[in-house]
Amino acid sequence: MDYPSITEGGIHMENSGNFIDIGGRICSEFNFSHEIYSEGFYRFDIEVARLSGSADILPVTVSERIINRDAMHIGTTVRIAGQIRSYNNYVEAERRNKLVLTVFARDVELPDNPASPNEVFLNGYLCKPPIYRTTPFGREIADMLLAVNRSYNKSDYIPCIAWGRNARFAGKLPVGENIRIWGRMQSRIYHKKQENGDAIEKTAYEVSVAKVELATAETADIDVTYFVPNNPQPLS
Repeated sequence: MDYPSITEGGIHMENSGNFIDIGGRICSEFNFSHEIYSEGFYRFDIEVARLSGSADILPVTVSERIINRDAMHIGTTVRIAGQIRSYNNYVEAERRNKLVLTVFARDVELPDNPASPNEVFLNGYLCKPPIYRTTPFGREIADMLLAVNRSYNKSDYIPCIAWGRNARFAGKLPVGENIRIWGRMQSRIYHKKQENGDAIEKTAYEVSVAKVELATAETADIDVTYFVPNNPQPLS
């Protein structure tokens, strides 16, 4: 399998506006998710190491047709190329819809080299005003919600967070602006206070932005570069 490498030259897939390349260790069992036209989909979590020594635990959705369950179990190292997908899940206890993110796998491989890439490219539109703020220590942050179009007139809504001068730039952008983002997908644990005063632990998923720019007609098309693993081992 050839992996598009995310560089300033860009990547190419069926929907080149949404691409993620991650590698890491499977850290949960496979659970059945849903079925579409007799094709079953499963969910599992992957632990992707950070340079700091910590790790992100990211949810993955994958078709039964591109995996070998006998070769994949907790502890197996995998490399996944795909897209970030979103959907609404109604939470009865909170009486509201919750935005849920998952890595939708297009290709899965057992690599010889246990690398831990975590690279994201998005080309989409701001669908809410960016929220710019500073921390008590003066660090600049901007939260964005990016709508990324895909086939069949659908869109994925992906939370993104920018820092420093990227936050300053993003915080001034209007709703509807078409932007391109390079970064990484991360998991973040937080505590939400309940009506009874108790706090419960939750996990948020978002794209941490390394680079952001306006998408113009000249930059809309994305060139193709590839990473080719050594001795690829397809799973099917």
